[in-house]
Amino acid sequence: MIEIARHRALALLSECTGDEIWSVEHCRIRRVPDKWIEEDREAFESGFRSDDQTIYVGQRQVNQYFGVRDVDLAVRIGRSLGLDVDRITANSLSRRGVVVAIKEAIMEGE
Repeated sequence: MIEIARHRALALLSECTGDEIWSVEHCRIRRVPDKWIEEDREAFESGFRSDDQTIYVGQRQVNQYFGVRDVDLAVRIGRSLGLDVDRITANSLSRRGVVVAIKEAIMEGE
């Protein structure tokens, strides 16, 4: 069952990179379905071993951030559009790769 209009889903997916955590407020502004926000929001903690593990708000490092990972949103969108996301992303090695695989599958008409 599609919980979001296709044009809205595609617009949201176009904003996903795999590297971002969207605040709950940003999700609501972008009209992410409330059910998805409720089910996918989490408190994420920074890791400081490498920069790609660190969470930034603007230019400031933060220890913890509450929101929805855009990779989780991309997976939801893919499933809502009828994609076999597990199959499509099976060979993806990163969050960014998962998002790219979903976008490519949609562009190829899967």
